[in-house]
Amino acid sequence: MNRVCIYPKDIQLITGKSYRQSTRLMQKIRKDLSKRPNEFLTIEEFCSYSGIKYEQLAHLIIG
Repeated sequence: MNRVCIYPKDIQLITGKSYRQSTRLMQKIRKDLSKRPNEFLTIEEFCSYSGIKYEQLAHLIIG
């Protein structure tokens, strides 16, 4: 099963930042992409924002 959404815990694993810093980064990305608070952040949106290729982080998130 493939996931579409990314969560602060995933960002924490990818970046090595703390959970709180990962949450702040996620909020910043949402704001920059003009997303509403109830909208999820997708893995693809995170990849395009951060410049990290999907293939590099897929094994970390999906397994």
